[in-house]
Amino acid sequence: MYSIANYGAMIADRVRVSAYADALRRVITSDSVVIDLGTGTGIFALLACRFGARRVYAIEPSDAIQVAKEIAAANGFADRIEFRQAMSTDVTLPERADVMVSDIGGVLPWFRTHLPSIADARHRLLAPGGVLIPRQDAVWAAVVDAPDLYARHSAPWADCGFDFDMEPARRLAVNTFKTGDVTADQLLTEARRWAVIDYARVDDSNVHAPVRWTVSRAGMGHGISMGLDRTLAEGIRLCNEPGGSGALGRDSIYATVFFPWPAPVRLAAGDEVEVELRATLVGEDYVWCWNTSVKDPKEPSAVKARFAQSTLLGMPVSAATLRKASASYTPTLTEDGRMARFVLDAMSQSMPLGEIARALSSEFATCRWRDQEALSYVAALAQEYG
Repeated sequence: MYSIANYGAMIADRVRVSAYADALRRVITSDSVVIDLGTGTGIFALLACRFGARRVYAIEPSDAIQVAKEIAAANGFADRIEFRQAMSTDVTLPERADVMVSDIGGVLPWFRTHLPSIADARHRLLAPGGVLIPRQDAVWAAVVDAPDLYARHSAPWADCGFDFDMEPARRLAVNTFKTGDVTADQLLTEARRWAVIDYARVDDSNVHAPVRWTVSRAGMGHGISMGLDRTLAEGIRLCNEPGGSGALGRDSIYATVFFPWPAPVRLAAGDEVEVELRATLVGEDYVWCWNTSVKDPKEPSAVKARFAQSTLLGMPVSAATLRKASASYTPTLTEDGRMARFVLDAMSQSMPLGEIARALSSEFATCRWRDQEALSYVAALAQEYG
């Protein structure tokens, strides 16, 4: 969950907020019903009211919505904004909306449950022909010479200062990605559009597509930089294409993303680079894969480099952990598991939390919790499952 400071940083991104405001101003009328999906502290809901919306439904699962309620009241909009603290997939509304505004993706739109939430809300909560803000996201990618960004992944393990071989950790680190801007002079290829999301149609949460380049100048290739080109409305865009002139600036919450290669590759002008990029939603997060091949067209039978990478390979996983995920594994409850079951069973009998905490301490005397510790444990389970 975001902190209030995080929401403050989003509001401080004036380019972003101004662009969203311009898009809302264009479509809202005095009859408009608006959904602010993932309202946070409520800035888009407030703007919708200022532009004349008849009704705004502000949806947010976190407790930040309590701050949004106070802000709405302080600005005289409490009577026009209806707040719903829940995941949008659990919300029903008394009417369908004319406009739905959201910014619940990350630096790339394949982020947690962003796309399933948008698709569900579009089908159930938005009127046919309703307006979505944003309208479209395109993601652009380029091969970059970025030793500083690469060092953030590899340098701690390449030289830890004590002459140890840390290669097993480095192999994991180069299967992760981080944010980091690149300049135009770091691009070894032109930026190419990799994938596009049309929010009026998207239903598939996953993406899988290749991107191909011809290297335009010689240099050391360290990996792929990717950036967002967001269309909020006709003529209103937020663009953070790698190395592009449309960069949003130092204060933007939209950063470019760097996917490193396992090792730098010396590239010559004319070399051909192909990357198969895939993002697959697993549970509530994405697994990214990027498989790269580099060829010299003068020697078509030879491959200069070939890499297969995945964020799964960036996580240390023991054999025991893998066994526990197999279909044939037969689990047994640990002491912690039995305690959690005890609490959940008590919750199903509508017992007050204080009574459950006292019963838990009595039943599991070995835990030696003080009363407040037991109550905190029970309350945490109630927040999660109650």
